[in-house]
Parts: sequence; structure tokens; C-alpha cells
Amino acid sequence: MEPVTIREVQPEDLAEVARLNELAFDSAVEGQLVTLLHQRGKAVISLAAVAEGRIVGHVLFSPVSFSPSQPQIRALGLAPLAVLPECQNQGIGTQLSFEGLRRSLDGGWQVVVVLGHPNYYPRFGFRPASVIGLGNEYGADEAFMAIELEPGILKGIKAVACYGPEFKETGV
Repeated sequence: MEPVTIREVQPEDLAEVARLNELAFDSAVEGQLVTLLHQRGKAVISLAAVAEGRIVGHVLFSPVSFSPSQPQIRALGLAPLAVLPECQNQGIGTQLSFEGLRRSLDGGWQVVVVLGHPNYYPRFGFRPASVIGLGNEYGADEAFMAIELEPGILKGIKAVACYGPEFKETGV
């Protein structure tokens, strides 16, 4: 495969990105989530990995709130991260994640959370969110992780991270 280029998702990419997510997750749910987040203007960062003239990977970051409210903390949720099955294990997801985190930091976001594989996301600096007092709506333990892009911003926090309503609407 030729080198991968990372770029922002364009409106004309949405059908291809939804199909990519469907193939990667073997489910239409994540593609529906991506489409809904874009339609509602909640795709803060949405990146496509392009190789050989087609989109082979995608990552999306959307706003996360807290309960009780923590208005002083600007947080995003990384979800979903998808790579075409035939392109997996080639570093595409890693490139997308690092670029998304870089753009999150550059955009002034202070925290990113993810519900994912506990053996995958620590390479980016994620750690179990429960260790720093952050819970989640899914009852996940070690699979729910956070990274402080602003070190110490979550110090002393006792809150639950809440993804946007689109996650519940699509069943994610």
C-alpha cells in the first residue's frame, strides 16, 4: 500500500466514511453515528486516512460533558476509530489517533476520553479514567480511558463523562 495521507473529512466523504465504519465494525451503527454527528455539527475533529485514492481509515472526536457539570473542562470523546479490515495492523489507526490528539491539543481541548481496547490506547497516553476519578455511562472499567492534554486538569475530579445524545440514539 502507498503511504497514507491524513486529511479532514469533507461532506462528500460521508457515505464512504459510513461504509468504512460499517465494514470495520461489521455493523451499521457506527456509520450512522458518524453521519448523525456530522449532520448536527458535533464532529469537532473528523479525519480520513487516504491511500490509493480511497479512504482506508477514519477517526472522529466529539464533545463530552460531565455530570456533575465541569464547565471549566473542555473535553472530547474519541469514537469511532475505524480502519478497513484489509488495511488493519498497518499503523493507520495509530496515525489517525496521534493526528487527532494533536489537533485536539491545538484546538484548546484539555481532555480526551475513549471507550476501547485497554491494550491499544495506552500507547497514546490514555490511562484508566477510574484512576483519576472519572466514570462513564457504560459501566466500563479498564476499557474507559482518558488522557489529560492539559496535565493536572482532572486533579480531584469526581464525575461521569457523558457522550452526546447521538450515541444513545444510534445504540452505541
